[in-house]
Amino acid sequence: MNPELRKRIGELGLDLTMPMMQETQAIFAESFRGIDAGTRIERDLSYGPDERHRLDVFRRDGTERAPVLAFVHGGGFVMGDKRSPGGLPFYDNVGDFAARSGMVGVTVTYRLAPANPWPAGPEDLGMLVAWLQDNIADHGGNPSRIVLMGQSAGAVHVASYVAHRQFHPAGGMGIAGALLVSCIFDVAAAHANDFHKAYYGEDTAAYPACSTTEGLIEADIPFLATVSEFDVVDFQKQAAAFVAAYAARHERYPRMAWLAGHNHMSPALQIGSPDSALEQIVTEFVAAHAA
Repeated sequence: MNPELRKRIGELGLDLTMPMMQETQAIFAESFRGIDAGTRIERDLSYGPDERHRLDVFRRDGTERAPVLAFVHGGGFVMGDKRSPGGLPFYDNVGDFAARSGMVGVTVTYRLAPANPWPAGPEDLGMLVAWLQDNIADHGGNPSRIVLMGQSAGAVHVASYVAHRQFHPAGGMGIAGALLVSCIFDVAAAHANDFHKAYYGEDTAAYPACSTTEGLIEADIPFLATVSEFDVVDFQKQAAAFVAAYAARHERYPRMAWLAGHNHMSPALQIGSPDSALEQIVTEFVAAHAA
């Protein structure tokens, strides 16, 4: 990241205030190159019974048996969508990136707390994976080459799906890999803010069973996690603790990328802008594990 942009992002601070979030979005909405002319988009396909069980598919003409990148948005468990309001390009930018990189891109919405508390997230991803296995070949994708990618709360849902086998469809996990962009791993150790309680509830005794550290450490699929230089403090502490737990078990460092100059939101928002930190990370991961 160039020094001027790093300084601008750093000055926004680490906390997820409304000005910080709005300015971060504005920075990358301005630099977004636009949806590629060759990208074809199918909107609002249903993968489950709830009105929020919707997905968009991004592909190029002629795409067949391609890797599938399914992106799960953040929003503190209580908000967010696969498409941002107000004409912002997020998260069409992620689907478009996948399509122009030789993949089939999928962007997803899911049920929100407090109406849909734990374990709604991994339940929804179980339905999503089952839908992709049954249908994505009709949209140019290979059902045996699915990679789930989540950011913030979306990353937690992806981690929860990977770590807890009871949410997997019949026949197994059904994915080739997982990408976790700023994730909470140890629910019991995380800061129990209002969003956290809306999803996990008030009973802290139930939190350890929701955590993903152990399940990820023993996962039989490849995964890669990221944390940002200017990430929220709790996410930085969670990443450090996960690295320590993984190293204690396996005596090696996990696949963890530290994104210089970025804050909690900016890595996913920068996709489709010049010098995106995540684009190379994602394409290399997919090439290595879902080719």
